[in-house]
Amino acid sequence: MVDFFYNLRWQDIVDILIVAFLVYHVLVIIRGTRAFQILLGLFLIFVIYEFSLYLGFYTLNWILNGFLSSIILIIIVLFQNEIRRALAKFGKTSFAINPSEEHQYLEEVVKACATMSLKRIGALVVFARENMMPNIIEGGVQINADVTDALLLSIFNPTSPLHDGAVIIMEGRVLAAGCFLPLTSNPNIDKNYGTRHRAAIGITEDTDAIVIVISEETGNISLAMGGKLTRNQDIDSLNKVLKKIFMPLKKKRSGVTLESLRDLLRVK
Repeated sequence: MVDFFYNLRWQDIVDILIVAFLVYHVLVIIRGTRAFQILLGLFLIFVIYEFSLYLGFYTLNWILNGFLSSIILIIIVLFQNEIRRALAKFGKTSFAINPSEEHQYLEEVVKACATMSLKRIGALVVFARENMMPNIIEGGVQINADVTDALLLSIFNPTSPLHDGAVIIMEGRVLAAGCFLPLTSNPNIDKNYGTRHRAAIGITEDTDAIVIVISEETGNISLAMGGKLTRNQDIDSLNKVLKKIFMPLKKKRSGVTLESLRDLLRVK
């Protein structure tokens, strides 16, 4: 142990920190997604390979050895979308991108909500934050596209097969559409709330997600957070609240609560 520290160079420390930084950010990017499950599967295969070598299962070891010998190519094929996202994130530096430009997708969401509210098109938009929802995302239709006004309007168009489900958005990407959310089991919920509103409350009871609900009957916009629903939001207040929550320069995104946003919310 003494020899280890004696021979340890400053380059070794920097090298370890860089590798730890890269591994951490890769795990953050893929957590809660199908890619994370695939990664666990590959790790399990590697464990089985080591056990087969130790126990003398030569046939199994030969098969797994052939598989693992092409692991780099397999990883590139399986994780091509995640690799593309990771490279895009590493390319986004504070010198190249203005924070308001990075969060331009919020304006796209607000524009879509304004149109859907005016036309009384029902919608359920979920902003995933720290707590991912792998089961819900996997249960919907995978999209993985940039957030645009046109995309949201096409998804929630009453003739679309996806319009009854929720859209899951994270970091400016539409991860999935047509997702079904758990309904709240709170017995004190207003009896006039429909399925969309109950689903919005239900998912925010279990996660730190932010949910926008647009009523199909009235066109009213509601915002759900922390298991509570704030109704009758106008476009201006909705825009301010979303920017307050998601714009940078916050130490903790998850630290924003309904109470801290009370001055921005219009409660009727």
